[in-house]
Amino acid sequence: MEAWIRPIIDPINSYLWGYILVYLLLTVGVFFTFRFSFLQFRSLKRAMQVTFIKAKPDEISPFQAFATGLASRVGTGNLAGVATAISLGGPGAIFWMWCTALLGMSSAFVEATLAQIFKVRNEDATFRGGPAYYISQGLGSRTWGVVFAISLLVAFGFSFNALQSNSISDALYMGFGIAPQTSGYVVTILTALIIFGGAHRIGKVAEWLVPIMATLYLMVAFYALVTNIGQIPALFDLIITNAFNGQAAVGGVAGASIKAAMEMGVKRGLFSNEAGMGSAPNAAASASTAHPVNQGLLQMLGVFIDTIIICSATAFVILLSDAYVPGSGVKGAALTQAAVSFHIGSAGAGFMAIVIFMFAFTSILGNYAYAESNMNFIYKSKTGLTIFRLLVLLMVLFGSTSSLPLVWDIADVCMGVMVIINLVAILFLSKFALAAWKDYGTQLKAGDEPVFKSKTIPGLDAKLQDNCWH
Repeated sequence: MEAWIRPIIDPINSYLWGYILVYLLLTVGVFFTFRFSFLQFRSLKRAMQVTFIKAKPDEISPFQAFATGLASRVGTGNLAGVATAISLGGPGAIFWMWCTALLGMSSAFVEATLAQIFKVRNEDATFRGGPAYYISQGLGSRTWGVVFAISLLVAFGFSFNALQSNSISDALYMGFGIAPQTSGYVVTILTALIIFGGAHRIGKVAEWLVPIMATLYLMVAFYALVTNIGQIPALFDLIITNAFNGQAAVGGVAGASIKAAMEMGVKRGLFSNEAGMGSAPNAAASASTAHPVNQGLLQMLGVFIDTIIICSATAFVILLSDAYVPGSGVKGAALTQAAVSFHIGSAGAGFMAIVIFMFAFTSILGNYAYAESNMNFIYKSKTGLTIFRLLVLLMVLFGSTSSLPLVWDIADVCMGVMVIINLVAILFLSKFALAAWKDYGTQLKAGDEPVFKSKTIPGLDAKLQDNCWH
């Protein structure tokens, strides 16, 4: 099977990520940064203020939706993905990862705000939405909404969950000698217990597990920084210098190395923070909030936490150790694990096994939440949803004991398709997000806590399938 699929997949991936997506993501991020007057830098304080807005007991709170989005964002991409970017693109890849995040925060704001504006009600009075929904309603194209939804199902529902399960089984085997089959069964059972409980249960688990896992990992990174504080200036110099001359990157002449640094930084940065990809808006739409902009700000904050804080922590841990040797071939989770062991000793292997388990498991839950919303968009059926959940569990079990290079490549193609469709959609629909942003600012200046009414945006009511903003 792989023999006839790979000749098709490889050229598509090479073209998408080598010539289109890197530049498209950065260009759209620059456009939104200027159109929204650098809101990602001016509104971080406000984003933190709205984090703990309360919701009714039977609703998904803004923080739970934020935690679900962060659960999917914060995964093995923050550990293995950053290490791979450094291995293949050199330290300069981290600079381009930062650029992707800082510019992508504006894209994340727009897509999450649109997801809230165009969300629809579930039968249990919760909400669902995302790119498939705002493409269908805002652009009037259910066909492209379905194409997006199918791409997300393959990438997040199946491929990424198999990859996360594979990371868990590898980490537990290296850290504690637990057989991959055993890990697979345990993770599959835990996943089943949560996803059959619905979006409420996913939000509640993410709400307490995400802060714990992030705090544990950042404590190690902080220790590495404190014990190597004299090397910090040289570390930043290494990252910035190599972003533009590529001397430490693997592969030929400096120009090629710079391209490798940029491509790996953007590609792995996007895999980690998902800004502009159209995945996190599915979580953003589920929140009960008084104004769509609240959730836009929270998802923007999620990109900052994911990449500027957690991915940077991984990069610092690696580059402040002796684990990174250009051209050595050590990459991925193995490189991160070796770096952590350098800083905290033999306990590093077991510690990283626990961290990878929490990062990857929460990603499985977040990925599923995205996929369920899109499954309901394509075909809403209780029987169909049950079958889909069982298929997700089979992929989690399959991933725990399989070698997955082809699954990675298929996921990258689906991710690329998602990005292109979503970025085009949010460019056309950004006028609604901009109008909501201006309405939000006007109410704040008047001293009011912003409350959104759809009638404040001309032409919006006619597009809404299920107006949640009367």
